[in-house]
Amino acid sequence: QVQLVESGGGSVQAGGSLRLSCVASGRTFNSYVMGWFRQAPGKERELITSINWSGDIIYYRDSVKGRFTISRDNAKNTVYLSMNSLKPEDTAVYYCAADRGAAVINQVDYWGKGTLVTVSS
Repeated sequence: QVQLVESGGGSVQAGGSLRLSCVASGRTFNSYVMGWFRQAPGKERELITSINWSGDIIYYRDSVKGRFTISRDNAKNTVYLSMNSLKPEDTAVYYCAADRGAAVINQVDYWGKGTLVTVSS
């Protein structure tokens, strides 16, 4: 069993930055592909980025490329999401996710409870 706890959400003006963190319990953190999803009001949850255990396979959704950066510290069981140049359309609940797969997120095995990011214009 893996528990994921997100932090770092909050309110920011457009153009600002935030850094989300997700700490995972358990001893096998480095065997999981980690990802960040988001769900905006009235919309479906979408995958925005993922990173494999070694950090050499990274995926970004087009809408966040060049603005968001995912990273992980396996020694700290933590995955980060640095968000720059935030836009009002980035407003959503952001969820951390873990997948037992090797390279990309295919089927999420564990979810965090989410952290709210609000970007005002």
